[in-house]
Amino acid sequence: MSGCFNYFLSLVSRKDYSAWELNKKARDKGFEVEEIAEAIEQLQNLGYQSDLRLVENLILANQKKYGKPVLKRKCLQKGIAGDLFEKVWAAATAEVENEDAPALMELKAKVMRKYKITDFQKLDPKVKSKIISYLQYRGFNAFQLLREWQEEEN
Repeated sequence: MSGCFNYFLSLVSRKDYSAWELNKKARDKGFEVEEIAEAIEQLQNLGYQSDLRLVENLILANQKKYGKPVLKRKCLQKGIAGDLFEKVWAAATAEVENEDAPALMELKAKVMRKYKITDFQKLDPKVKSKIISYLQYRGFNAFQLLREWQEEEN
């Protein structure tokens, strides 16, 4: 076993890394390009490293907390291709679509508590802008959500 493979084993034993992240860490450590490629391929063959699994876990862990744009940005920062993210996102949202309503209701309740809102029809412009910022920061389509919440109250 090569030193690079052992280094990768110690890394992936603690948390999931994308192939790009492993490649970057190994280059920073001073390993040869060929040795890095062989070690990553060996990890993938053994099932210890998978970009697909990393994206699935990232989406499942953070889907209720963040929206699609934020999660996609996190994946891109880890060197994962956008098309792989889109494919996994489509599969994950198809499965979770029915479970999504309670999460949005929870988010609505949190926003109502945080900004002391009783009626979404009578929002102060200052509070409305704060809510929009809050939702957009988390990657949600703020205007669409506010419109849905206002229509629910009618």
